[in-house]
Amino acid sequence: MAIKDIEIVKTEILSDNWYTLKKITYQYTKPDGIVQQQSREAYDRGNGAVILLYNIASRTVILTRQFRIPTYINGNESGMLIEACAGLLDQDSPQDCIRRETEEETGYQIKEAKKIFEAYMSPGSVTEILHFFIAEYTNNMKVSDGGGLQEEEENIEILEINIDDALAMIESGEIKDGKTIMLLQYIKLKSIM
Repeated sequence: MAIKDIEIVKTEILSDNWYTLKKITYQYTKPDGIVQQQSREAYDRGNGAVILLYNIASRTVILTRQFRIPTYINGNESGMLIEACAGLLDQDSPQDCIRRETEEETGYQIKEAKKIFEAYMSPGSVTEILHFFIAEYTNNMKVSDGGGLQEEEENIEILEINIDDALAMIESGEIKDGKTIMLLQYIKLKSIM
């Protein structure tokens, strides 16, 4: 049931404050030959990368906790969210981005990260493709306290959690971040830990 002849008719910028919110009017031809026109809003914040650091010997993973205003206004009483380390590409390759973000947020300096897949996280309204990585870490890879960059006003807490506890935190609702759940389940499904 593929559509064809997709044409962007009009693009309006609704907001260009933090990232870009556009109203896009488009038309396409349905399989029965009827041409249909629709308008939708799309939020463009750029593409990103996310990583789960894991330690096989200690059976632990590195996660972060930080305040997320969208969760706060949608029922998360504290606004704090437990997440895997992530960031926007900002003109970098996904591999370079995730190495930079890992060091800034967690304090661990990794050389290699294995890309496992990429996914659209909210394709109904957000343009972002997220590149997913995993990497093994050891204590001697810790080069700083992490916590994010002061100039980006980041206030990130680093958590080292047993993998079984992290998986249980999904069931208990303590971990609700989609990208983090996907990475933890990947580690489990692939029997990495």
